[in-house]
Amino acid sequence: MRLLAIFAILLSLVAPAQAQVGFDTNARFAILMDYESGTVIFQKDADERLEPASMTKLMTLAVVFNEIRAGRVSLDDQFFVSENAWRTGGAASGGSTMFAELNSQIRVEDLVRSVIIQSGNDAAIVLAEGIAGTEPTFAAMMNELAGQIGLEGSNFTNSTGLPDPDEYSTARDLADLGRYLIREFPEYYHYFSEPEMEWNNIRQANRNSLIEVGIGVDGLKTGHTEAAGYGAVISTAQGDRRLVGVVHGLNSMRERAEEGRKLLTWGQRAFERYAPYPEGKIVAYADVYGGAISSVGLVGKGEIALYLPRGSRQCLTATVNYDAPLMPPVNQGDQIAELRVFCNDQLVQSAPLFAAETVEQGDLFRRAVDALKQLALGWL
Repeated sequence: MRLLAIFAILLSLVAPAQAQVGFDTNARFAILMDYESGTVIFQKDADERLEPASMTKLMTLAVVFNEIRAGRVSLDDQFFVSENAWRTGGAASGGSTMFAELNSQIRVEDLVRSVIIQSGNDAAIVLAEGIAGTEPTFAAMMNELAGQIGLEGSNFTNSTGLPDPDEYSTARDLADLGRYLIREFPEYYHYFSEPEMEWNNIRQANRNSLIEVGIGVDGLKTGHTEAAGYGAVISTAQGDRRLVGVVHGLNSMRERAEEGRKLLTWGQRAFERYAPYPEGKIVAYADVYGGAISSVGLVGKGEIALYLPRGSRQCLTATVNYDAPLMPPVNQGDQIAELRVFCNDQLVQSAPLFAAETVEQGDLFRRAVDALKQLALGWL
């Protein structure tokens, strides 16, 4: 792995400052991300394991939406309410429920809306059993998809988030999961902002109370258990950008709403966008061993943007990481490297970098010269 230090972005940002100046939260775990770029604006124990509670249902929904996309399930399909779903997640369980009737059949769309709006445990189990036959098999599907998304700190054992010592996640993973759902399934995102749902003659309000407070919140999911406390994955598109945040480990629904509101409002107002690398601008060069030219320029996919605190400078450094030696041919558009941006030695953003041009294999003389360079470097 070769590491290149990048200093270009530091030219106008040379004075050290705190990355998270002027803000803190009562939440035990928290993170706030820019949706588009993935820039981390704030984090607090974001990589520590937490009990995700009903925020687990976001992973359940990700599997359901992928099954619909693949054509294996439709919103009009009807799934059977088993005794397991009725007892474990229904009214008798004492948890959040859509009050599904034993041995009835319910449309997938109604089950999805219940999972999102009412956090129905029975609805989540019915979806899991309807898709995979059993909840443990569905949990395996959840973990497979989580791996594909890149949720490295998570493990799921059920579709509901009911307590299990082997089920865990992190604030960072939950935020990334929220970004995934918004990006991949915009056609279903409107469900998250519905204020209420009525089923079986029982009307229930959306458990995400921030939806109706006027700060642009339109998702995503709350969660609570006695051991874990109160948490939420939240998102807002108010202003010129979308933010995705997580707060967890709070003491009440009121505190959850207040800390979530504070986090989003601060993120909306306290930062300005800075794009050090416009689309097509070379970020760095990677050596090409034996190529027709000795190096290839690296560019982002579109522009690479950061959000910086208004009225202050932020201490930034960056590195470019790639596997060396890089062998030709290198094709334009190949993903070659990763840009990693740090603030006070804390990783705040990473972005893939791609070859700006094609580099073919060089002639015999070029290959011989590069071989001598590699030999000399090896001696050093």
